Parts: sequence; C-alpha cells; structure tokens
Amino acid sequence: MTVIPVDQTYLEKRQLQRGTAGWLLLTGLGVSYVISGDFAGWNFGIGVAGWGGFVIAAILMAIMYFSLVLSLAEMSAAIPAAGGGYSFARQAMGPTGGFFTGLAVLIEYALAPAAIVIFIGAAVESLIGLNGPIVYAFFYIVFIGIHLAGVGEALKVLMVISALAVFAILATALALIPHFESANLFNIPATDAFGASTFLPFGIYGVWAALPFAMWLFLAVEGVPLAAEEARDPARDVPRGIIGAMVFLLITAALVTVLLAGAAGAELIGKSGVPLVDALAAVGIGWLATLVNVLALAGLVASFFSIIYGYSRLVFALSRAGYLPTGLSITNARKVPARALIVPGIFGFLASLSGQGDLMLAMAVVGATISYALMSYSHIRLRKTQPNLPRPYLTPGGTVTSGLSLVLSLIALTGVFAFDPRAFFLTLVIFAIGASYFFLYSRHHLVAKTAEEEFALLKGA
Repeated sequence: MTVIPVDQTYLEKRQLQRGTAGWLLLTGLGVSYVISGDFAGWNFGIGVAGWGGFVIAAILMAIMYFSLVLSLAEMSAAIPAAGGGYSFARQAMGPTGGFFTGLAVLIEYALAPAAIVIFIGAAVESLIGLNGPIVYAFFYIVFIGIHLAGVGEALKVLMVISALAVFAILATALALIPHFESANLFNIPATDAFGASTFLPFGIYGVWAALPFAMWLFLAVEGVPLAAEEARDPARDVPRGIIGAMVFLLITAALVTVLLAGAAGAELIGKSGVPLVDALAAVGIGWLATLVNVLALAGLVASFFSIIYGYSRLVFALSRAGYLPTGLSITNARKVPARALIVPGIFGFLASLSGQGDLMLAMAVVGATISYALMSYSHIRLRKTQPNLPRPYLTPGGTVTSGLSLVLSLIALTGVFAFDPRAFFLTLVIFAIGASYFFLYSRHHLVAKTAEEEFALLKGA
C-alpha cells in the first residue's frame, strides 16, 4: 500500500459544514431514507409468503435492523466521520475491509435513487400523463440543485416532504381501523408447499423469499451516520437520531403491515402496486385514496432526496481518503461536496434509463446486506481489538447484539438469492470490478495508512 502525502490545503478544500444538524433533523433524515418503502414494494412479500409468513420475515428483519442500528449508534459516537459504515470498517479491518464495506454501501445508495426515480416517473405518469427520461432528469436536477444550496437548507426541505408522507400513512391507518377484520389477514388459500397452512400458505420457503421485501420497510436507515461530520454534537446527536428513526419506522411498519391486509385482505394487498390507495378504495374511502395517491409521490421523493444526500457524503469520504478519485471530494464555498453530488447523479440517471427499477432495487438490497454483515463484524472486532476506544454510547448487549445482526444479515442475503439470483450475480460482478480498481490502483493512492491517521489529519484541518 502506498500513502500519498497531503497538506493542510488538501483537507481545507474538503470540509463539510459542521454544526448544522441536531438529533431531530437526523431522525427526520433516517425516516426519509426509508419512508417510500412503506408505500409500495414490501407488500409483494405477502404475495410470496402470505400474511403470516411475511410477518415472520418482517419481525426477523426488524430485529436485524434494530440490532444493527444499536451497533452503529456506538460506532458513530466513537468514530464521527462522514463515511459512516466505511469509516467504522476501516478502523476495524484496515484499508481493504474499509473499501469493500464502502463499496457495498455505495452500490446500495447509488442504485436505490435510480430505482426510486423510475417509480417516481410511474407516479407522475398516473397524475399528469408524463414519464420517461425527461421526468428522471427533472427530479435529479432539481433535488441535486437543492442539495447544492447547502446541507441546512436541504435537510429542512427534506423534513417538510417527509412530514407529508408520514401524514399519508397515519391518515390511512386511522381510516382503516374501523374496517379491520382478522379473517382478512388469512384469505390466501394454503398451497401444497412444505409447511403450508392457513397462517403460512406458501410454507417455510415463502418466509425465506419474503425477507428482501421485509427489508424495504427499513432499508437505508443505516445512512444516518453519514451525516456525522455535519451534526452539532455527533457523539450525542447521531445515536439519538438513528435510534429515534428506527423506533418511528417500527411503528409505521406495524401500521401498514397489519391494517392494510386486515381491512382490504391479504390477497389484494399482496399483488397491489399502490397498497395504501387500493386498501382505502376497497373499503370505500375514495376521497382519501385520491389524496394518498398524490402524497405517495412525497414518500418517493423523500427517499430519493435523502439517499442522494447519503451517496454524496459516502463518495466524499471515500474520495477524501483516496479510495475514489480525490477530485470528487472537493467542497464548494457552501461546504457542499458538489462533485460527489453531481457525478454519481449522472451515473444514476443513466442507470434509470434501463427502466428496470425492480432489478436495481434488488441489487441495492444485495449491497445492503453485505454491508450490514461487514458493519456488524466491525462492531465485534472493535470491541475485541480496541476496548479502550472512547465510546460515548454503548450498544446494549454488546457483541451479542451485533452478532445477531451479523447472522440475520447473512440469512437475508441468501433470501435475495432465493428471490432474484440475477440481481445477486450482477452485484457480484460490480464487486469484482471494484476489487480490481482497488487492488490495481486506489490502494496505492490512499492519503493515510490507517483510519486513525486520517481522523488525525481531519482534526488538524
């Protein structure tokens, strides 16, 4: 490994706006990362597992995410760097482990906006009849432009958009409560699959295949630590923000999972492209269905907008450390990493032209599950190898908690393979390309030998 010498000028050109986000804004950021998943996608898990099977899958994934979030809360307080999971992994496993963790997160965060903008296009088409590249380009340009105005402005806009999406979910839940009937949860007939029953109409295999869909209820909440360098008090605000977001998302996940199928029937919800809208229409609340159909666009935009923020901070951190071309981490007068926003946005827009949103989202899930396993292992390794590292927040349960998220993330990874082998292997191809780039080039152009050296340089700047 070759280390490139840097001076203060290098780091002064690569500084984010510190002290911008408190824990409430970080909680909103975590919710916005995920909120579009409550509107659609997760419900197809009912179609492959039945309501009972999907609930089991959702509980397993909720445990995985909550365990991961508690582990990340500790590491983000101890290592408050913009790289999030990449920074933790580099501290725990060195440059190679840091790169592959960063690459896994980058696959998730680069492909997810491309997939979401395709879904946004479909929503816009249903409202005004316009879709395709012009819609994709419009949303990329507008929301990257808002981010270029500064992180404080971007996060405040994000809070407003997210609030509209949350309102749609809560209004739907309240409207469906009087129509809930438990029999509706089990109206999918049992098949002849192994272990099939009224509760598990597609048997044990259905639970396994439903794991990727259950992840959509929480996917990307782990991105909150990417805002660590812009938090007012990272050691306090990031743990509170990510845990607060996770608790809120558990509530919304429970509401949509139980009330939609309980009011409209599991069979209908399991094949619906717009489950909230169809559930309201099924019980005769058409006016609210129309409103929610409009507000569903806010949910998609919230996740699109926030994940753009996430990928920019990750690319910024990887570039600043030399893993990616260093020009991507230069910040402008507003302390915004403009190139880290624009360049991946161009690639995302080009990917969106494929129109294969489902495939890209499945590939994003593969990247996510690999990163979860590596981040969970990083927590375990840091506890073993660096017990004296200052930890303002301690994960309840310690390595037992992170061990649980490690095991469940590996199980979830096999679930993606069961659902979409093509996405699994295409993601491995991207990993192979990334590995070639790292071993042939970037590992010879790092700006510091260790994470500690990098953080010391940043502190000095």
